[in-house]
Amino acid sequence: MSERAPVPSTAPPDLRDVRRTVRASVVGTIAEYYDFFIYGTAAALVFNEVFFPATDPVVGTLAAFSTYAVGFFARPLGGLVWGHIGDRVGRKKALVFTLLLTGLGTFGVGLLPTYDQIGVWSAVVLVLVRLIQGFGVGGEQGGAVLLAAEASPAGQRGWYASFVQLGAPAAYLIPTGLFAVLTSQLSEEAFLSWGWRIPFLLSAVVVVIGLVIRLRVHESRTFQAAREMQQTRTAPLRQLVRHHRRVVLTGMLSKFVEAAVFPFYTVFLVAYAETKDVDPQIVLNAVMIAIAAELIAIPLFGRLTDRVGRRPVYLAAAVLNLILVVPAFEAVETGNLAVIAALLIVGLALGHAGTYAPQASYFPELFPTTVRYSGISVVWQFGSMIASGPFTVVATALLLAGDDSYTWVAVYVGALIVVSIAALCFMPETAPSRRSGQEYTSWPDLADLRSGSADGGAGRPAESVSTGERRD
Repeated sequence: MSERAPVPSTAPPDLRDVRRTVRASVVGTIAEYYDFFIYGTAAALVFNEVFFPATDPVVGTLAAFSTYAVGFFARPLGGLVWGHIGDRVGRKKALVFTLLLTGLGTFGVGLLPTYDQIGVWSAVVLVLVRLIQGFGVGGEQGGAVLLAAEASPAGQRGWYASFVQLGAPAAYLIPTGLFAVLTSQLSEEAFLSWGWRIPFLLSAVVVVIGLVIRLRVHESRTFQAAREMQQTRTAPLRQLVRHHRRVVLTGMLSKFVEAAVFPFYTVFLVAYAETKDVDPQIVLNAVMIAIAAELIAIPLFGRLTDRVGRRPVYLAAAVLNLILVVPAFEAVETGNLAVIAALLIVGLALGHAGTYAPQASYFPELFPTTVRYSGISVVWQFGSMIASGPFTVVATALLLAGDDSYTWVAVYVGALIVVSIAALCFMPETAPSRRSGQEYTSWPDLADLRSGSADGGAGRPAESVSTGERRD
């Protein structure tokens, strides 16, 4: 099927095409994050025994989680490379390759020989596969939300683009459910021998479905316009550094709150329960309930950003997360499922969703077409690497240093959130204004492309390009 989409016009996009693009982005993101999250579940359940059995059990678990963390540090490099490709060659092509790369890596894990078969080389290959996964995922989320956002009508961009954010929490639930079924239906010997490989091998099916759907969508109209006007010849990273330094920095810092609170709620609090003699399964069950609620909340927050703006929603949710830090620890210490679930529903379905949903429309609107994929990828992946990559390791070290007191961990989480709140105070509002009764009919820089400007907006002040300034 041809990849060429119609040259942009002032006519609103066909909602059937919008929904097709959103579906493709959601399914592709679920497939990609399924591949990424399944590794974390396996690292907790089985990798310490099949890939690191020669070490002390605790050291083996730490080694398994360390290989999990490696993927986060490969993501920024993937974001830079795939962002460049997405801005120069096309969003769709970049997303097809990231899905293939991550999916093949995950399928390969299911075929890996274990420590008993090839010794330490099994762990070495495992780390290499994890690097490949991280490199692929680095270009996925930003590109997926971009494809959906660029296809959406201006007044409904927050709503449609937010659906792509369902991919990560949905993908978090799927591996957990698969491994729960396998561990309950298989003996421990069978699970360690071959059962753990099933979810990894099933990734081939997930990836094929994602590819079939993703290949059927058109390239974004705004990118097509830039290519028609030969705007994609510029070097995206050079343009980011030259014209958009401030918005890249503040965007990256604004990412901290969302990137930190998700592992805080879903991973660290489970481990914290053990230190307080609370059954971790209680917290894990509460996490599952809260994530299910978040799947409902994300599109609602997306809709809200279309009505009241991106920044107010993002900022209010960031403040809510700050308020919840200490109560989260206190709730876990009760050991009461209802109390913990209530706290986590507020934390994940309101606090995290309220910062996660706006990103799908807010971050794309911060950058002009020719650097948009690169801009989003840098903001997304570097922000995640700093705030989320080392989070569990740093938080655990602070807990040990504080003799199992949560004080220093709370300070650490709170500091990351405060950084985001401060950054948001210096960021612009990009959503179409409803107070004046006027809206954008297209992306802020699209008018320049239609008028034949050869610099993609570079001839105007950089701030007006990167902030989505209104031109009435």
